[in-house]
Amino acid sequence: MTAKNTTDTLFIGLLLVIFGGIVLHAPLTVGFGVLFPEIDVLVKAWKELLMVPAVLLGLHIIWRQRRFDILKSPWMVLPAIYVLLHVLLIPLFFSNWTAVLAGLLIDLRFVVFFMLVFAMIRLYPDLRRLFLKVFLGGALLVGVFAAAQVTVLPRDALTVIGYGPNTIQPFLTVDENPDFVRISSTLRGPNPLGAYAVVVLALVAAYWLRVRRKAERTAVILSAVAAVGGLVALWFSYSRSALVAAVVALGLVLLLTVGRKLHKWVWIGLFVMMFSVGGALYAARDTDFVSNVILHENKGTGGTVSSNEGHIDSLIDGTERMVAQPLGAGIGSTGSASLFTDSPLIIENQYLFIAHEVGWLGLGLFLVLFGKILWLCWQRRRDWLALAVLASGIGLALIGLLLPVWVDDTVSIIWWGLAAIVAGGAYTKTHDRPIYKTTKSLI
Repeated sequence: MTAKNTTDTLFIGLLLVIFGGIVLHAPLTVGFGVLFPEIDVLVKAWKELLMVPAVLLGLHIIWRQRRFDILKSPWMVLPAIYVLLHVLLIPLFFSNWTAVLAGLLIDLRFVVFFMLVFAMIRLYPDLRRLFLKVFLGGALLVGVFAAAQVTVLPRDALTVIGYGPNTIQPFLTVDENPDFVRISSTLRGPNPLGAYAVVVLALVAAYWLRVRRKAERTAVILSAVAAVGGLVALWFSYSRSALVAAVVALGLVLLLTVGRKLHKWVWIGLFVMMFSVGGALYAARDTDFVSNVILHENKGTGGTVSSNEGHIDSLIDGTERMVAQPLGAGIGSTGSASLFTDSPLIIENQYLFIAHEVGWLGLGLFLVLFGKILWLCWQRRRDWLALAVLASGIGLALIGLLLPVWVDDTVSIIWWGLAAIVAGGAYTKTHDRPIYKTTKSLI
């Protein structure tokens, strides 16, 4: 193996390890953190640490191949400006290096990973297939473990590797009601699991509706298993925002694939069914299941403060802070990073979260970047992957109204990695068909 091949293989390998290993981030960091508490912080930052040599290797390969067009791409320039803004704001609101570094990692890891995968796909377009196979493997693992948690595993099974009050709770309940246990599978919590399931279900739906007839039988079977696991994860996470996001994402996939082929009476029937379900839920609003799982408002068995009240209070507080702080409050001023400061703050809205960290300008840059990705996916929607990224991205954007959805390692790395594959992919001049054929595999 030549030095050139070694460099390329190492660069690709680092990105594959991050993309594939991120679904096991929670159990791995808890387990190794318990075994090696003295390096607990380094264990939690394994993916960010791997991105450092990946950046250096990527720059070296671009220089060696004289592919400076990659660095000049808007998909590299705009994220780079977003990163630079974070760096420039550090001295304005500096608290301490621990909080600042933690904030930088949380705010920028998925943006940097997007840039790395974009560069990789531009350099090696054929790697799309490999990355999607890695994604499928992760989806199968998460889904199968979620099903096991629901059916055969005891609710506290993960305590054997260190889950607990000082790390990650092995399970949660709906507003402290023990009758409704929320699973997390291999993710950090039920809400991230629900968000991840939205991505999985959107990809499987787009794949089935666009490619299934041309696909190998094995790919169809594995994608079906991933879909079942995703549905189990979605439902038993009891994440209401994820459930709404899944309905929206799957509805978009359906609309943009077979929508025109369906008779008008089919659409009428679907709308009637939706209204019927809504009416049934309203009529059953006082039942144990609806009041707890859907409304989170059973005051007889729930906690003293419901999640509904917490979301509303956080939204009001975050909005007032955004209006009063055009430049934000500094890197590491909210979320888990703020726990290292004297004024910890939790904001349960992704957009207010960004505004609190990097102000109005930072929020504007992020929305432009995110919006450009969705617009590109719309242009390329005849490619099943672009369609899936578009639909799941809109779903996750809705979750972001109630939760800082991009703060979670797994959800952000997975979606932005898939988005980079679309952005960096080779397409025809019409911008809607990938040059490579989607015939016999998951690509």
